Amino acid sequence: MLQVDRFKWMVCLTVLLGAIMSALDTSIINVALPYMRGNLSASVEEITWVASGYILSSVIVMPVIAFLSARFGRRPFYLFSVFLFTASSMLCGLAWDLPSLITFRVIQGLGGGVLLPISQAILRETFSEKEQGLAMGIYGMAVVIGPALGPALGGWLTDNFSWPWIFYINVPLGIINFWMATRYIQEPSYLVRDKGKIDWLGLVLMTVSFVTMQIVFEKGQDKGWFDSSLIVWCTIIAVMSMGFFIWRELSVEKPVVDLSLFTDRNFICGTLVGAVFGFCLYSTLFLQPLFLQQLGYSANETGMILMPRSLIMALAMPLAGRLYNSWGPRNIILIGLGITVCSYWQFAHLSLDVSGNDLIIPQLFQGMGFGMMFVALSTVILSTVPKPKMTSAVGLYNVTRQIMGSVGIAIGATLLSNGDTLYRSVLIEHVTPYNPLSRQWIAHVAEGFKHHGMSAFSAHTAAIVSLSNEVDRQAQMLSFNHIFILMAVIFVLSIPLMMTIKNQRPEGKVAGLEEAA
Repeated sequence: MLQVDRFKWMVCLTVLLGAIMSALDTSIINVALPYMRGNLSASVEEITWVASGYILSSVIVMPVIAFLSARFGRRPFYLFSVFLFTASSMLCGLAWDLPSLITFRVIQGLGGGVLLPISQAILRETFSEKEQGLAMGIYGMAVVIGPALGPALGGWLTDNFSWPWIFYINVPLGIINFWMATRYIQEPSYLVRDKGKIDWLGLVLMTVSFVTMQIVFEKGQDKGWFDSSLIVWCTIIAVMSMGFFIWRELSVEKPVVDLSLFTDRNFICGTLVGAVFGFCLYSTLFLQPLFLQQLGYSANETGMILMPRSLIMALAMPLAGRLYNSWGPRNIILIGLGITVCSYWQFAHLSLDVSGNDLIIPQLFQGMGFGMMFVALSTVILSTVPKPKMTSAVGLYNVTRQIMGSVGIAIGATLLSNGDTLYRSVLIEHVTPYNPLSRQWIAHVAEGFKHHGMSAFSAHTAAIVSLSNEVDRQAQMLSFNHIFILMAVIFVLSIPLMMTIKNQRPEGKVAGLEEAA
């Protein structure tokens, strides 16, 4: 333990570099997808699998990290994951067609999906009891900085070089991370290497469930949800295989995923609140760029406008980590929730006349609230978990938040689409030739078109088209407003769940850390 104490900040830098690489690759490719589509002659639906493949494989590997660490050793497993991520990044840049690129992205996700949870577990074990909040604050910074820098860095590399460089950038970082890991990452003394029989059936059931579930979330909106036989069958397979998986893991002697963790009150309550957090966070990250682009901002301008939220989150997390010991997790979560609800309330009252500057205050509130909640949740869920189960716990927590994030994106897209249709039909009832305000608006706009040389008939027709477009924009604005209200309500409804979390502050040793002291 003395050696770990001596090099704890180097251990911290090592795992943070791995975490940032993994988090970065979830968003860095988004701005480059149109260029990939052109170079690889792919359709819009086909090219989305370049992003989905990475997310899907990372979700599959997260729950079994503890099992694989116990079988191969956590240090060798971490080193192999860094190598796999780095090598597959190079292969992604060298990909010769779409199938090869998707294949290498899936492999990259297998490596990247390991780096985030193991980094969290290593930080949890490396820092002392009173530094647990600070450790999770530092971890949270990595989780936030990666996706925040991704679009900007991806756009710069694509514009100044070419899209393969969004993958090549990982190679030197991966080599540095591998070297640092060989020097500073140690095998935990409590880990018992298990060479026993592998629960292949449980592993297959989990993989089938996650793959079909992700297909439902990714393609449901495009396919019309349950109007599509593909979505219906994938849903049936996902539910049945998940049911058999849970039954299998609770009955087999050596399960591939330790579901007994859900008997821990703090862990299950924190994980459920984390699921709500992931649902709203990922849905918000999906919806807000669409809202800004509807206002006419470019992709680059949108990224810059949304930057304050990520920056304030990065600043709020270490602060929340320092306050964790004195305030307690429940108080920090509730304060963060209150601030977050205020931000959603502000977003729900925006209009089409809003400017980029008007979004700064709501974003600052949202970043502060998200940052406080993330740190407290990431710390409290592990506060009562025994040390030998730490890696399994962080894997389950991360995969739950990731899956609920996919659910949030899918539901957000559906609510936005359905809301557009609903509110357009409501608005059209008031936009008729018998409404004097409608006639006045059309006449005013038509006069403007006539001043630009249009005939009276063409100007009148163009004015009607403009009115229809304005109705569409207003309907979508109302849809955004009401989705943001829904997010606020969801957070408020989760308060009773948050109150069940033990508001304990570190006094003695954290569960499971006794042996390391």
